Amino acid sequence: MSETFEKLYASQLKDVFKIHAQQQLDQGADGLASSRAYADQGKPEFTLAFLLLIDLPENEKRELLARAYERRATLSEEKAQQLNIQFHRPFPLIKLEAQKDRQAARSIRQGKEVRISPTQKPPSL
Repeated sequence: MSETFEKLYASQLKDVFKIHAQQQLDQGADGLASSRAYADQGKPEFTLAFLLLIDLPENEKRELLARAYERRATLSEEKAQQLNIQFHRPFPLIKLEAQKDRQAARSIRQGKEVRISPTQKPPSL
């Protein structure tokens, strides 16, 4: 039997994300809507924090978390392309991080453990 979503990912999440999610829920936020919104923004850490606090089938949690990683990869690739045009040079490390995020999404969908990297984020404009 595969490990549960919580066992696979809860220990890797920093407390700051858990605290934020719990505060939002305490103030009446909809946990599922919040996790979807963060997934759409490409923020897997926040997505995970809400997913750990709400009741949802494991496969749906995995899908939402994978979607967050894929969105972050897309945003990173778009930013790398913008920077490439702006500075007339490639940004391979951004593309590498996007590849890692896509691999993480695949692993999550398969129910495998991935290392959550809290420092990864698309570059700001």
